[in-house]
Amino acid sequence: MASYLIGVDIGGTFTDCVMVGDDGQITTAKALSTPEDYSRGVLDSMSAAATQLGCSLEEICQSTRLLTHGTTIGTNAVLQKRGAKVGIITTKGHNDVIHIMRGSRGLTGRDINKIVHFPESSKPVPLVPKNLIKGVLERVDYLGEVVEPLNQGETKRAIQELLDDGVDAIAVCFLWSFKRPEHELAVKAMLSEIAPHVFVTCSAELVPRWGEYERLTAPVLNAYIGPLTSGYLLNLDQKFEKLGYAYPMQVVQCGGGTIPVERAVQAPLLTLHSGPVAGVTGSKYLGQITGYPNIITTDMGGTSFDVGLIVDGEPAVSSLGLVNQYEYFLPNVDIQTIGSGGGSLVDVDEKKGLIRVGPQSAGARPGPICYGQGGTQVTVTDAALVLGYICPEKFASGSMKLEKEKAERGIADIAATLDMTPMACATGIVRIAEFQMADLIRKVTVQRGIDPREFVVFAFGGAGPMHAAVYALEAGATKAVIPQRKVASTWCAFGAGAADILHVYEIIDIISEPFDAALFSKHLAALEAQACARFHREKNVAGEISYRFSISVRHKGQINEVEVLLPGPHLTDTDLEQLKREFYVRYEQLYGVGSYYQKATLEAVTFSLRAVVETPKPHLIHDPDVSSDIPTGALLGSRSVYWDDLGSCVDTPIYDAELLVSGNTIDGPAILEMVDTTIVIPPQRRAFIDPYRNVEITRIVQGKRSE
Repeated sequence: MASYLIGVDIGGTFTDCVMVGDDGQITTAKALSTPEDYSRGVLDSMSAAATQLGCSLEEICQSTRLLTHGTTIGTNAVLQKRGAKVGIITTKGHNDVIHIMRGSRGLTGRDINKIVHFPESSKPVPLVPKNLIKGVLERVDYLGEVVEPLNQGETKRAIQELLDDGVDAIAVCFLWSFKRPEHELAVKAMLSEIAPHVFVTCSAELVPRWGEYERLTAPVLNAYIGPLTSGYLLNLDQKFEKLGYAYPMQVVQCGGGTIPVERAVQAPLLTLHSGPVAGVTGSKYLGQITGYPNIITTDMGGTSFDVGLIVDGEPAVSSLGLVNQYEYFLPNVDIQTIGSGGGSLVDVDEKKGLIRVGPQSAGARPGPICYGQGGTQVTVTDAALVLGYICPEKFASGSMKLEKEKAERGIADIAATLDMTPMACATGIVRIAEFQMADLIRKVTVQRGIDPREFVVFAFGGAGPMHAAVYALEAGATKAVIPQRKVASTWCAFGAGAADILHVYEIIDIISEPFDAALFSKHLAALEAQACARFHREKNVAGEISYRFSISVRHKGQINEVEVLLPGPHLTDTDLEQLKREFYVRYEQLYGVGSYYQKATLEAVTFSLRAVVETPKPHLIHDPDVSSDIPTGALLGSRSVYWDDLGSCVDTPIYDAELLVSGNTIDGPAILEMVDTTIVIPPQRRAFIDPYRNVEITRIVQGKRSE
């Protein structure tokens, strides 16, 4: 029997599964997400894929080489405020750090209305109330010297008080513990004896970084989602084991790779935003094959629109995470998100005559009006259906027949309120969503000094291919790519299956010039030793191991750091001179020409290592022969579609995208249908099937395809 690589990703509306066989054939499936028990949706999607292959789920699991999972459990727990009851043990006198935050009025991550109108702004509700924060006597200084030993008796009383208050998890964070973690580890040892059932997170183990608030937020969030996420992952891993899967499940992490389920259970914070990150990982893999080093990744699902960047073949990363206004330290792939998806709800301001789309979503249930599950508010999907973009009988592989009449009535009600025609109203809804997405792409590129014309846009997710021809080119890119056609709607699941194992290690040591190559090399060697020890414990690890070392540098007196890659762990004085030169180049790229000050003293702050183990990769089929002839049967017929550019409904050709072959070119207006998504080709756009079966969309310029 063939063996498989499997990727599974939970979204707000659907749970996606991708199975890749030895021969490179890809099988995709979707099932509705099941918030009451997410593991059921995971197994449902895998069962649907197994059925397509003529196998049972047990047979598939028994012949699977690698199973990787992207999860939204932790993210949803934070957003929906349904995490564990958390207590904090910290340095006495510093109990209020998580309440004070950074004095920013909680504006991080808020929409512009909350920022412009001061009375509307507010900090987020603290995850931990003051009565569950216990300060104990201890102190380590900035050099890592013990100023005050940990008061054992006071610590035990603090633990007991938290247990009496019924906490499920405890976060431990002391000042400067990243320089000397003994006090935090001593508290962890006490907890393992007194309350082994309590989930415990130490900041020094999770995020050994400089910065009190963000370093405290990380273990608090980890503790907050810990019991729920770890319970889910262990339960799912056990189910896979019973089904015959012989290896530990891998879980996508925010840093851009995967970690074994054992590590994900210890540090569930690493799994935040893992779904969108998996999409970036899959795009990086495809970009390496197809020769696209610069990619803007766009993932449009039912709930949100996520944008990431791949520059010179590597994802853009950040050391600062953000979820629901809470900032925390953790190396992560930089993903920017807005509430704009197929399920985004439409609101009408009758006084101003305005339509607003999102950020609220109809979710999986009740979903859009056309789902027929009780939804009463119009969504982007309803508008796309009314315009003719979607075939009601073929939605979600034909498993769900959409009720177009209900969507039309909902659109008509809004149109009457605004004195518009229903088609103009539906077009307006779709365009607002598309322009909001284009605006986010511009913010991620233009506002960072990046020219979107030098990038291609990868569009995926259930709704991305439907709208990419507008938002990608509106944002300034010259080409949109729908990756692997039918796989595009489950691309994050594909990315999960294509991800390598990744562990990130850091040491914080603020060192001013003159730099010492021997000291730098010592820190980097310590990071390499940590990685080797981790891989030795993970006995199932196989494949080539690679290391990427870097140092984050800043001007002395500044806060923001600039990451500079290194040739290896053993540095010379020549390497340090090159480090400084590359810092100045990168600084100018980020902040503008002439922005650096070469006479200022530099400081090295963060020493980092990204340790990667290569995993088996999906085999993508390359067509050696290309043809401009459309295969017989690929043209399915036509249907009436409203095109805003033409101002009317037009009888539009409908193609089966899976029957098109490499070299085929189709001019808009046209619709390319697949089992799980639809590619919309508006007028003055052209679709081209490349040798890897991706669909490229470009503008038509004087009858030629724009490159």
